[in-house]
This record gives sequence, C-alpha cells and structure tokens, in this order.
Amino acid sequence: MVTPAVKREAVAHLKAHLGLSERRACKIAGADRKMVRYQSQSAPDTALRGRLRDLANERRRFGYRRLFVLLRREGEASGINRIYRLYREEGLTVRKRKARRKAIGTGPRS
Repeated sequence: MVTPAVKREAVAHLKAHLGLSERRACKIAGADRKMVRYQSQSAPDTALRGRLRDLANERRRFGYRRLFVLLRREGEASGINRIYRLYREEGLTVRKRKARRKAIGTGPRS
C-alpha cells in the first residue's frame, strides 16, 4: 500500500526527469490525476501544535486528556479527537517516572 504523498512524488519525478506528460506519469505510477493535483485546504495548526508541545514539556506527566483540559481553559475550541491526533503526530507521550534509589541493606531479605 503506497500513500498518496509517495505517488505524488513518483509522478513529479517521472515528469521532471523523464519528461513524461502528467497523464502518462500517473498511469505508470498508478495514481489518479485528481489525487496528484489535490491541494489540502486544512490549516497547518502550527500555533496549536506549538502550544501543545510547550504544555507537554511543562507538565511531563500529563497525557493528551489533561492537556486538552488545559487548552480548553485557555480558550482553545478544538475537540479532543483533534488534540489526540496532533498529540500523536508530534510524537508526544507521557514521560516515565525515574525509579527511586533504595538504600543498600533494605529490602525483603534483610
């Protein structure tokens, strides 16, 4: 399964380096011409992504649900599904706690 982005790149490569027409390049790459010409209408969410990253760095033990609540308090209108998608795309995760060091000589056998 090849993603549309990869097919777009393949068509662009065939057009640029081999001088093929768009129709021929699409036929070879197995891409639909409408898909190749498609321009996304959605905004890049750069401000929201940045704020989500900042909050995640400030509060390392908060997951996307708690970050969603904080963003809501700041006036962000996005839903939780969108926040979750951005959270995953940014590669954010709840950071693990460091293990506490135990004193030598303590434990179940002493």
